[in-house]
Amino acid sequence: MGNPKAFLTVPRKEAGYRPIHDRIHDFGEVEQTLNTRDRQEQASRCMDCGVPFCHWACPLGNKDPEWNDALYRGEWETAYKILKKTNPFPEFTGRICPALCEKACVLYLTTGDAVTNRENECAIAERAYLEGYVTIEHPKRNGKKVAVVGSGPAGLAAANSLNYMGYEVTVFEKNEAAGGLLRYGIPNFKLNKKIIDRRIRVMEQEGVKFRFNEELIMKNEESPADGTSVANSSLLTLNSSLRDYDAVVIATGTPTARDLKASGRELKGIHLALELLSQQNRVLAGKEFPKEERVTAKDKKVLVIGGGDTGSDCIGTAHRQGCKSVTQIEIMPKPPVGHNPNTPWPNWPVILKTTSSHEEGCDRRWLLNTNKFIGDENGNVKGVEVEGVIWEPNPDGGRPIMKLDGNKEVIEADIVFLAMGFLKPEHPAYPDNVFVCGDAANGASLVVRAIASGLDAACKVNAFLSK
Repeated sequence: MGNPKAFLTVPRKEAGYRPIHDRIHDFGEVEQTLNTRDRQEQASRCMDCGVPFCHWACPLGNKDPEWNDALYRGEWETAYKILKKTNPFPEFTGRICPALCEKACVLYLTTGDAVTNRENECAIAERAYLEGYVTIEHPKRNGKKVAVVGSGPAGLAAANSLNYMGYEVTVFEKNEAAGGLLRYGIPNFKLNKKIIDRRIRVMEQEGVKFRFNEELIMKNEESPADGTSVANSSLLTLNSSLRDYDAVVIATGTPTARDLKASGRELKGIHLALELLSQQNRVLAGKEFPKEERVTAKDKKVLVIGGGDTGSDCIGTAHRQGCKSVTQIEIMPKPPVGHNPNTPWPNWPVILKTTSSHEEGCDRRWLLNTNKFIGDENGNVKGVEVEGVIWEPNPDGGRPIMKLDGNKEVIEADIVFLAMGFLKPEHPAYPDNVFVCGDAANGASLVVRAIASGLDAACKVNAFLSK
């Protein structure tokens, strides 16, 4: 390392967020950036720790010490080249990855202040675009064609990698633009969609073909999802037009959200989280919706059911739409603050997470079960009856047993968003030349894991077609 003792003298410095009173009035990215000097100084904190657990924690195997050292020295192009070897889309992960590498950083263990790997990664990617390090490559073609169904992070990673291997790649997307969850699930205040468009233009110039508004993976509606079991997800079948390709990669994600079958679910004003998030992103892209179809929290009391990142995204979106208030409830216990002995380093710590959206205003509550939705005389939701939860150890092991404590109350709500995760799709036995990756294969997870899965699928396709 260029300065192996910098971690002793240079404190962690994050770019931070835009002021709350400023950011809640628009959908611009909330995160700010450091100047070049501060960014390189932050990279110098990456210590020569001998065994870099950041490698182990990152699903992509990013070589953080190597590109941090190059960044510290001001060798931005070298840093980008090192980063690109393991991560095809650092401009995505640099914005929305929870930074598993930072929680496995030796500095996180010893001081609680890890190296700012995620911000450094984003800065390297942006400098690469600014200074022309992102070049257009024209791989030599091998005469074989591969179809990628789905243009989320896994599909894009598979397509990008296969294209560099020489395959003629066509990406089929059921929506009007590429990105999958990146475009239609993650709010613009976390990931501006121009960032996705910029990468898609590069991929197109390098030979990847995109076909939109084409749904080639169909559901078998004879086996509908009921929201209670992974095994109840609809079976998927391939469109016959995919037979024209030497191989097919299925990267359709987890399109079926987990629903809540409580009394009153049919009331107006109760929505799945993505009904809000995807529509708002489309509105920002210029699409118009009739007033009766518009999902908006303007001047409403909002209740978000579900305590994960999707629920957090609903909170931030509701604030920007002009809500009166937001309450978020979670059926699980409140996580420990700061440290959790049950998830020791270098594992990902299950601790209380406060997002930029939570900072903007939210009443967060835990250990609450939703009993029923309550409506008014016009069929609109006006409240939700909840009841306290007690989790007891399971004598047979496995998931704890949930019991209700009898303490009921009604939370007022004019609009409710269900953010309780997604069902893992169930796939039939496909032909040998069909490969499934990303959330479609593993269930809902992180974008960085989806990218890693897409890269792995590309290697499997190449091995199969090279026989």
